[in-house]
Amino acid sequence: MCDDHHGDGHGDGNDRGDASDRDGGTGRTERGERGERDGGGTGLGRRALFVTSAAAALTLGSVTFGSSGAAADGDQETRTIRGTLPTGSPDFVYLPVEVPAGVRELKVAYSYDRPSVPAGTAGNALDIGVFDERGTDLGGQGFRGWSGGARTEFFIRADEATPGYVPGPVRPGTWHIALGPYTVAPQGLPYEITITLTYGAPGERVKPVYPPERARGRGRAWYRGDCHLHSWYSDGRRTPAEIAALARAAGLDFINSSEHNTQSAHAHWAEHAGEDLLILLGEEVTTRNGHVVALGMDPGTFVDWRYRARDNRFGAFARQIRRAGGLVVPAHPHATCVGCNWKFGFGEADVVEVWNGGYSPEDEVALADWDGMLVASVRAGRGWIPAMGNSDAHRDPDPVGRPQTVVLADDLTRDAIQDGLRAGRSYVAESKDVSVAFTASGARGEHAGIGERLKVDRDTPVTVRLEATGAPGCLIRFVTDQGVLFTSPALPDSGTGSAEWRTTASYAAYVRAEVRHPPVIPGFPGPMAAFTNPIFLGRRQRPTGG
Repeated sequence: MCDDHHGDGHGDGNDRGDASDRDGGTGRTERGERGERDGGGTGLGRRALFVTSAAAALTLGSVTFGSSGAAADGDQETRTIRGTLPTGSPDFVYLPVEVPAGVRELKVAYSYDRPSVPAGTAGNALDIGVFDERGTDLGGQGFRGWSGGARTEFFIRADEATPGYVPGPVRPGTWHIALGPYTVAPQGLPYEITITLTYGAPGERVKPVYPPERARGRGRAWYRGDCHLHSWYSDGRRTPAEIAALARAAGLDFINSSEHNTQSAHAHWAEHAGEDLLILLGEEVTTRNGHVVALGMDPGTFVDWRYRARDNRFGAFARQIRRAGGLVVPAHPHATCVGCNWKFGFGEADVVEVWNGGYSPEDEVALADWDGMLVASVRAGRGWIPAMGNSDAHRDPDPVGRPQTVVLADDLTRDAIQDGLRAGRSYVAESKDVSVAFTASGARGEHAGIGERLKVDRDTPVTVRLEATGAPGCLIRFVTDQGVLFTSPALPDSGTGSAEWRTTASYAAYVRAEVRHPPVIPGFPGPMAAFTNPIFLGRRQRPTGG
């Protein structure tokens, strides 16, 4: 369930209607409200269009405020900026804001026109975020928050910030409001930005508290998790408390925080973790050429998203994710929303999200693509990329834990869960009700499970067996590098059953299992109830990290 978070103003209940007083041009600065100072803003001509090694960006003229020397506690200054972005605008447009000393709070509100467009033509969608006085360089040292298209306003103070933004002092210097014109209508994108500074002593900065990296496990066991979730800290509608409650109800042992382009939620999960629920910290890095889940990073880690595949920068950020202890997981690689389809290749992937939300044709294509990568890995004799599934739940009625990845791990810890995922010791199930056990055995007692290799000679007889529960009426299928070579009769109404199939390593380089609901369209496979990572047959190849 890939959710386009660049549309209407979700998240704060405000509508992004047309501004009531637009001047229709570019570059007008207004002074508003009480407490304003002399010496206002600069016009917004196209001051600097620059192309770095990352995406092209446009820097507008600076917005200035009066001297803070005479400001009393609680005084405010406001500037309103209006302009129009044309079609073909760069990916990012930066509005410099000269913040004087003595500012307690920065508040920004924005709106933009959304004119009617012909069918099949993209309308206007404008994202927003902010960088502080440390600058906008790629890598994000100055990053202070991003809400994409989910909110129409935000604030930052030392002690608190709007969800999606990082609390901290509003230090003097040149801040930058970051605009992301995701799509621009043929008529252009007229926008209005209102910036309000409130003066006074900063509040006390709150020290972040993060969830523990260990929960009470069951030793080496199968643990269930959902690693792609969104709260109101990006474009979701649920609080962390609501998500944690839904995760427990879905039978999950672990989840991963994965907000779009912000780490701001990391400090808000600790109170919702517990001995029964491990909460990992990550990010959904949401670029213009696809999304990637950074799974289980060090607390507070931010990964930049401001590049495209053509910029040849993703490798550096994939390595950053790994340095921070995370896994690189391309998400919904064949999603059809604008910018969602994965275009960076899979050379840096640790795991790939094959099943995203309710099973769909996009997932069927992703599954076939992943299976092709398995075949290629066999042909090249190189490491393979395991698959996983996640809900990508944003709001009601999106179910958390549908699907869920079930991992064989040594314990319920961050490291153990990641080790299991990286090694491919996992399967994907549509809910807590579905469980499978998949094994391969040789004639001399050799044995292997999901993600492992059965080390037998090429002509040694091999028996693969799958046991399933919670899947009434479903069909069991065994898939090899040749394709589907076995399909069972429908499981009984009890949902419990098994299937066996015999082969050799010379006939099947690997075997993976699927549990499918009955076909909806004759001649096509039914929706997925569960699928496993492969068991490799023969004496070659090891999974990456396995």
